[in-house]
Amino acid sequence: MRIGIFSGSFNPVHVGHLILANYLCEFTDLDEVWFVVTPHNPLKEAGDLLHDDLRLKMTQLALEEFDRMKVSDVEFRMPRPSYTIDTLTRLTNEHPGKDFTLIIGGDNWNRFHRWKEYERLISDYPILVYPRLGEEAAIPEQLRASVRIVEAPVMEVSSTFIRESIQNGKDMRAFLPPKVYDFIIKNGLYGHVPHGK
Repeated sequence: MRIGIFSGSFNPVHVGHLILANYLCEFTDLDEVWFVVTPHNPLKEAGDLLHDDLRLKMTQLALEEFDRMKVSDVEFRMPRPSYTIDTLTRLTNEHPGKDFTLIIGGDNWNRFHRWKEYERLISDYPILVYPRLGEEAAIPEQLRASVRIVEAPVMEVSSTFIRESIQNGKDMRAFLPPKVYDFIIKNGLYGHVPHGK
């Protein structure tokens, strides 16, 4: 079974994430996409980052209807900060018989040489690179056996935009899975102030 690993803070998870994962399930050789919710890095400012468990819960709610998309909290059980190579090694050890593929955006591919043990990542795991607006991602010929660009729809919806819009009292229902939107509103997340409706 081929599993795509899609890591992020998912703060919050939104329709752009789901569209990308849905595309990868249907138009590549992946059997499933696992959303790996990344914990807060203690070396960085939390800023608007919601508590790990709230982001995990929202991601679970978002994926309830999708059989081929799963949520993983593997990094919650690992030393922090967690690095992708360590996460993939852990998942490979915990799930023998599953083949893991790393999913990253073109922006991250262009900075990939800065990642911990990036050469081992390239040699040990296939990598799917999805397009990001304003980022020209090129794969050197010698890497094309294991790294390839997928022509996924470019979704310029950002979690930051959604958080700020909710804080400013905007209705963001179309940008979020319904259960995630309801969870945010019910729990007053991201500075949402109920309008007394």
